Amino acid sequence: MKGSDMPLMQGFPPAPEDRATLANWRTQPFNAWAFHHVREVIPSAEIRNDPANVRVLAQGDTDLSGADLDQAIGGMSNDALVILHKGRLVHESYRNGMTRRDPHILMSVSKSVLGLVMGTLVERGEVTVDDLLTKYLPELSGTAYAGATVRQALDMQVGLLFEEDYTATTGVIVDYRKAANWNPLAPGDAAGDLRSFQERLSDSTGPHGQTFYYASPVTDMLAWLMERATGVRFADLVSQRLLAPMGAETPGYITVDRIGGARGAGGMCLTARDLALIGQLMIEGGARDGVQIIPKSWIDDIVTQGDNAAWQRGDFLDKFENQQMHYRSKWYVHPGETPLIHGLGIHGQFLFVDPVRELSIAWFSSENAPTDQGWLDHVMNSVARIRAAIPI
Repeated sequence: MKGSDMPLMQGFPPAPEDRATLANWRTQPFNAWAFHHVREVIPSAEIRNDPANVRVLAQGDTDLSGADLDQAIGGMSNDALVILHKGRLVHESYRNGMTRRDPHILMSVSKSVLGLVMGTLVERGEVTVDDLLTKYLPELSGTAYAGATVRQALDMQVGLLFEEDYTATTGVIVDYRKAANWNPLAPGDAAGDLRSFQERLSDSTGPHGQTFYYASPVTDMLAWLMERATGVRFADLVSQRLLAPMGAETPGYITVDRIGGARGAGGMCLTARDLALIGQLMIEGGARDGVQIIPKSWIDDIVTQGDNAAWQRGDFLDKFENQQMHYRSKWYVHPGETPLIHGLGIHGQFLFVDPVRELSIAWFSSENAPTDQGWLDHVMNSVARIRAAIPI
C-alpha cells in the first residue's frame, strides 16, 4: 500500500502520491486506474451508442478449459478479457477495479477501428484510396506527406520520418504527445494541437509505398482527413458508422487536443464487450441482422490484399518471429486457411478476430512497459491456446 494507506484516487482529495495525473497516467501503478478512467485525466469527446439498439449478448457454453485462461490472465497486468464464440459470451473477467461498463483505452487498437470506419467513407465515395492525401488536406503540401496516397497511409507505407520511441523524454514524440494533450506542458511550452503538429512533419525516410513504417501521427492525420471529407467530427463518425448501428452496449469516447482534434491513433476508449462486438461484426461480414454496417468487400480486402513484401522490409518483422503476414487498413493479418486478424496497442491492448472459428477476443492490460517482446509473446501464445481449444 502507498503512503496514504488508501487505494489510488481514493480520499477527498486523494493523497498526492496516490493521484493519477497527466504526468504519470501511463506508468504503474497509476495506469491500472487511469486506463479505464482516461476522461478524468484528458479531455475527450463522447462516441455515442444507441440505447434503443443494444445487441444483447447471450451466454455460451464453449469449453475453454484447454486454453488455461488463468495462466493467460495471470501472466500479465490484465484489466479485462472478453471472449465471444459464435456471437455468444463464453468468457468475461475484469481486474483492477474495472467493470463491464468501464471504457478502457485501446491505444493503437484505435487505429484498427479507424480503419473499419474508413471503409464506409470509401463505399460512399467520400474518400478514394488512390487519391493523394493533399487532395483533402492541402495544408500538408509542404510536408513529408506530399505525394502519399490514402491507401499508403492506411497501410503504414508513408515515408514519414518519425521515431516511435515510447520511452523518449525529449524529441518529436514528446512534442507529439504534448500536442495531443497526453503529456503536460513544460514551462515555456506553447499549447499546440495535432493539426499544427502535422504541418511540421517535413523529414522523410524515402519513397512512399515501399516499406511498412509505423508512425502514429499518420493515423491522426487520417482522422482529420475523414472529418474534412465528411464534414463530421471523428467521434461522431465512429458513433454513426459503427458503434450505434452495431449495437454497442455503452458509449465510448476518444481523447481530443486543445481544439477538439481526435487522437485517432490511440485515444479511443471502449468497453471490452463493445470491442469484442467489433470483432464479431467482422466475423459476420460487416453486417448485423441483414443490415450492412462495414462493407464486406472492405473486410475481405483487409484479409486478402495486404503487401507482404512491404511488411518484410518493415520495422515490425522481428516482433512476430519473421512470420509471413501483412498490415492492411490498420490491421495486422496472419493469413492462411484459418487467418488471424488483430489490432495491437501499447501497454497490452488487443482485439483478435478468427473468422473461421467465429472467435473474437478483446484483451485489455495495464503493463508498465509500452512495448515488450515478453508480454507480446505471452499474449500470442495464449491466443493460440484459445484457438486450439475450439475445433474448426
